[in-house]
Amino acid sequence: MEREGLSKLGLSALIISIFTALGLFITFLIAGYFESISAGGLEEESTEAILIGLFIIGFCFLDLLAMGLGIAGIFQKIRDRITAIIGTSISSATLIITISLIGIGMKN
Repeated sequence: MEREGLSKLGLSALIISIFTALGLFITFLIAGYFESISAGGLEEESTEAILIGLFIIGFCFLDLLAMGLGIAGIFQKIRDRITAIIGTSISSATLIITISLIGIGMKN
């Protein structure tokens, strides 16, 4: 049985994972900027810190969604898997990097 066409689930996973990776990168840049302009650092109770945290949590949930769609796309039998594999890889890497950065930030 020959595979035909791209997996729609895989394409969705790829698009969401790229959007999430860019969003997290921009969010971490904004967090770094706010940390650098504050005299004593960013306060935990400030509006900026709360919004940054909410954005990070939201992007992590989007990353999990992309990973689930990618895994579902990998197991499709009649569609090509390349977009699903790339989308799952990007979302996995983004999630691992994000959790690592949060762990490093909590340690300091």
